[in-house]
Amino acid sequence: MRLALAEALNALRRGDVPVGAIVVRGDEVLGTGSNVKTQDPTAHAEVRAIRQAAARLGTWNLRDCNLYVTLEPCPMCAGACVNARLDTLVYGACDPRAGAVGSLYDIPRDTRLNHRCRVRRGVLAEECGELLRRYFIERRKKQRGSHEGGQPF
Repeated sequence: MRLALAEALNALRRGDVPVGAIVVRGDEVLGTGSNVKTQDPTAHAEVRAIRQAAARLGTWNLRDCNLYVTLEPCPMCAGACVNARLDTLVYGACDPRAGAVGSLYDIPRDTRLNHRCRVRRGVLAEECGELLRRYFIERRKKQRGSHEGGQPF
């Protein structure tokens, strides 16, 4: 999870939402990702790390791999974990507004699907959550600063 946090810090330094992800097999890091502001709505940290790992292995099937991510995945990313056949999904902070690994849905453990991932939640949750809180506090400050003079948002 420390490596995923490092990816999140990279995103923060770029001004992007600080979410980081890594895919590992044993002790080998196969893919890394962080959120990136692009025109691609699928450019989430998890998807980027999964794509990189699949390219490195030359297969979509990541059955012996685990994903570590700093924030509970959204429905798209949780679905990608299932479709990639990841063994385990480990995440830090819960996302009560968009999380699909226990908060709103539980896609990786849904018995109706043809694959399920083991899930471990809350790993370094305070550190992961604090990065996101700091980012959004600063973002709101900047937005307020650009709307001074009584102008509506």
